[in-house]
Amino acid sequence: MLFDLWDGLRRKLAAREPFPPAWRSILERRVPFYARLPGDSRERFEHKLKVFARTKEFSGARGLEVTEEMRVVVSATAARLVIHMEEEHYQRLLGVVLYPSHYKHEGRDHIVFGEANDRGMVVLSWEAVLRGLSDPRDGLDTAIHEFAHALDVEDGTFDGTPELAGDAYAPWARVMTAAFGTLRASKRRARPVLREYGSQNPAEFFAVATEAFFEKPQQMKQKHPALYEQLADYYGCDPASGRG
Repeated sequence: MLFDLWDGLRRKLAAREPFPPAWRSILERRVPFYARLPGDSRERFEHKLKVFARTKEFSGARGLEVTEEMRVVVSATAARLVIHMEEEHYQRLLGVVLYPSHYKHEGRDHIVFGEANDRGMVVLSWEAVLRGLSDPRDGLDTAIHEFAHALDVEDGTFDGTPELAGDAYAPWARVMTAAFGTLRASKRRARPVLREYGSQNPAEFFAVATEAFFEKPQQMKQKHPALYEQLADYYGCDPASGRG
């Protein structure tokens, strides 16, 4: 309760601060989707970005010094997902850890580009963040993927179902379960929209589907119309029609 009050106060104070003009220069240089946002969406986007950047803790790993540019670019990706979601500011997310490049966990060989945990942290490779932004149509964006996980765990569990309106759970479950099953059953060459990685479990499916929704919206709307409709309802936008 006390944390919620403090978090709400921090967000209100951050919202009152003007948007720094220098941040727009960073966005124009580093964030391609920023230029495509219509005026009303851009205003909401800047508001969400500003609040995120000023209320979340950013820290660097392996000697990386987090710059203002890094903070703005990462916050931009987080804000993109919630532009049209009222009062959604990743309340359970405390901060972001940035590595300069990919990393490994001690004792494991698996290379990691990003991850989200249930302790309120998102961890990202800065190199992977920039690579995801550099090709906005390939359906692969590590930051989008991990911030989708952060939204998923808002209700306390990584299960592929974020917090929804009460009457939205049944159609969400029906559509997501069917789409997840189709992906798992399909052969690799028959997966032009959704990456194979999403076939691991419902949480990864939601994150992969979110990547495709923002980066391959026309293809998703054509190949997976029911899935596209569910994500459009959740995110409150229609990127296939240019209304991102």
